Amino acid sequence: MAEPVAVIAVCGHEAAYGRALDGVVDAGISVVSSGRELFRSIAAHGRRNTETVVVPMTLGRNPELVADTARTLRAVPAGERGTTMLAEPFGTAQHLVAWLRAAAGRVPETSALLVTAPSGDPFEDAELYRIAALVRRYGRSGLVEVAFTGGDPDPADGVRRCGLLGAQRVALLPAAFALPDLPEAQTVPVDGAGPLIPASALRRVLGERVADARRRWREHGDDGVAAGLTAAANHGHSHTHPPGEGHDHSHDPGHRHEHGHSHDPGRDRRHGHPHDPDHRQEHGPGPLHTHHHPSAPGADRVIGSIA
Repeated sequence: MAEPVAVIAVCGHEAAYGRALDGVVDAGISVVSSGRELFRSIAAHGRRNTETVVVPMTLGRNPELVADTARTLRAVPAGERGTTMLAEPFGTAQHLVAWLRAAAGRVPETSALLVTAPSGDPFEDAELYRIAALVRRYGRSGLVEVAFTGGDPDPADGVRRCGLLGAQRVALLPAAFALPDLPEAQTVPVDGAGPLIPASALRRVLGERVADARRRWREHGDDGVAAGLTAAANHGHSHTHPPGEGHDHSHDPGHRHEHGHSHDPGRDRRHGHPHDPDHRQEHGPGPLHTHHHPSAPGADRVIGSIA
């Protein structure tokens, strides 16, 4: 008989701070927002000496949720934390591409796709454009646009843009747990194509993340916090050095910022291998390293992908 385990699903804007998971996850799973609500939930489980696994419910666009969760977990006093593990995030950007492509396959080929998600910070929103470009390149739809609920362009603007580009029908494809509202009074018919992940598949993936975290703890004594703290290390300003310029930066004492560097177009020095436009790699914290080769057979078959 399996030992009991408490599961905390910590949510940010991708899951409407938990509202999008109402009635979707299994009963008994604590669905909380990050911050104080998460802190109180961890402490409550820890005081009951319950083995607890915390799963950051991001689809890959919000690595800061993972880092914030790790910081919160570390802030809970050891006496109240008990045996609490931080799982890998629910999904990565690579998973999101595969899930969107699977969802797009259920939409009529003649419909334009409007990939829609709650607006985040500028880097999260830019990431959604990159993801949508991959969905278009390796999918069957000729027109894929992006819109943000609570952002610019919003879904209504996105539908109008699709119409101006010649779309006869538009399908809203959610890149989040939350479903977008269908814009009203549009000249182009609009259909909802969500949810992104069926409830049964969502529960299965969540269970896999919990099982992996418990296995890592038992085999390696790793609670996942150290990896989680670095999850957002490259989530920030990128800049390019003009030819011939070096990397000398002058900052005031105590000034810290995190940013990536863009170098020679033919080589990505962050990973130490030549850049190949058809070779996509997403490296997340911990053991969840999957490689996506869209041109190869079975390209959609990444961890937790669905048909």
